[in-house]
Formats: sequence, C-alpha cells, structure tokens
Amino acid sequence: MDEDNPVDEISRIEARLEELAEASERCRKIILVSKTAIAGGGALLLVMMLGLFGSNQVAAIGSIAAVLGGIVALGSNVSTLRQTMAAISAAEVLRSDLIGRIDLRVVGDRTMRRI
Repeated sequence: MDEDNPVDEISRIEARLEELAEASERCRKIILVSKTAIAGGGALLLVMMLGLFGSNQVAAIGSIAAVLGGIVALGSNVSTLRQTMAAISAAEVLRSDLIGRIDLRVVGDRTMRRI
C-alpha cells in the first residue's frame, strides 16, 4: 500500500468497487436468465410428458438441455456472486481503514465578509 498518499489508494479501491459492482450486476442478470431457462425447460418437458404438446424428441432434448444448462449457469454465477460480494466487503473495509488513517480537519463555521 502507498502510505504516502492514501487518497490515491482510496481512488483505486473505489474504481475496483465499481468494477465489482458491475460484475455482481452481471451475475444477477445471468442468475435470472438461468432460473428462467430452468423453469421454461421444465415446463416444456412437463407439457410434453402430459401429451399436451405432442411428443417431439428434439423439443424434449432441448428442454432437458435448457434445464441442465440453467442449473450449471445458476450454480456458477451464484458462487461467483458470493465471491464478488466478499471482495466488495473486503474492499469497503480497506477503504474505511484508509479513510480512518487520513488526518481530517474539521472546517468551522465562517461568516462571510461583506465587501
């Protein structure tokens, strides 16, 4: 860490926090799409099993692939989101620590002089 200029280090941490926030938002979007794929694939498979849609082997394989792909993407992105949130928490703690080390001065009330 740069002890001489903590302001620069704080700026780098804030930039990293923005990157991590964007990554967490991407994970949340992929998680939503994954859940949709699981639900859609499961629903299509159920409809086909009940005979409401007919028995199309390509649709059955596609629905199974959607469910399995959704499960894989969901699991991967949930763990990535957890890691990202842990990294955000650690960066926020470090930023707070660096801010605490800065010798801040309290600016008092000054009355404005009239010219």
